[in-house]
Order: sequence, then C-alpha cells, then structure tokens
Amino acid sequence: MKIAIGSDKSGFGLKEAIKADLLENKEYEVVDLGTQSLDEVHPFYQVASDVAPKVQDGTYDRAILICGTGAGMNIVANKYQDVHAVVCESVYTAKMARAINNAQILCMGGWVVAPEMGIQMARAFLQTDFLQDLEEWRKGWLTNAATKVEELENNIYKK
Repeated sequence: MKIAIGSDKSGFGLKEAIKADLLENKEYEVVDLGTQSLDEVHPFYQVASDVAPKVQDGTYDRAILICGTGAGMNIVANKYQDVHAVVCESVYTAKMARAINNAQILCMGGWVVAPEMGIQMARAFLQTDFLQDLEEWRKGWLTNAATKVEELENNIYKK
C-alpha cells in the first residue's frame, strides 16, 4: 500500500513519529511530502494541496496529514473531488472513518494527539477496510449511502 504523509511545522513531530513507525513496517511504501525540517515553513494549505490530488488520481492509496489541529489539512483535502479526509483524535474514530466512511486521508493535530496515540491511530486507519467488521445490514446501508454521497458530489462538481 502506498501512503503519503505530510505536515506543516505544527505537526512535524507527530509526523516524524508516525513515519518512523510506518517505515519499520515493510507493508507500506511511505512517501513524505513535507515538511522535512523545523527550519522549513510549508503551510498546511500547501502540504494538503500537494497530497490530496495524488490521492485523487490514485498515486497514493491513503494519506496522513498533520497540522496543529488537523482541521486546516482536512478543509483543504476535502476540496478535491472524490477525496474524503477526516480529522480524528482517537483510535476508534480513525478505524470507523475507514470502515463506515471509506475515508482515504487521516488528518490529525500535532497540538492535540500524542505520538503514541497518533501511531495507534495511523495503524488502525491503514489496517481497516471499508465495511470491515460491520453487520450485513449495515454494509448494505453504507454501500447505498456511499452511492448517494457520490451522486451528490457529482452534482456539485457537474461531472
């Protein structure tokens, strides 16, 4: 699985901790799309706009974006059609963002999430598939909901 990871200066420490953990796991191909040091200043909107189109076009299967609260990255990433980003602060929400919402981008806040929690959240997000471990009735309902959301998105973007 190809994973993009990126942060602004506020998320740099958390990004580095998560990246190190993911690189230890040979299951993932991890590409760091910024920020590379605390001396760099790449704003959240630049990093998110570098990553989201690469998720949109399939270059990366999933991504992790980290800024101060996660909100800025989330707002920018969700501007791209067919890209679904979500801000999470717990392992449970990271897992459910995949299982229920089929999100491709996990956003976190470096001011909010401790490194060990961020690592656990990233693992849960990356190890969970859409509809995984859900009841059969819920799988059908969510599959229909995903179709309806896609229709709404297509109408908004006039695809």
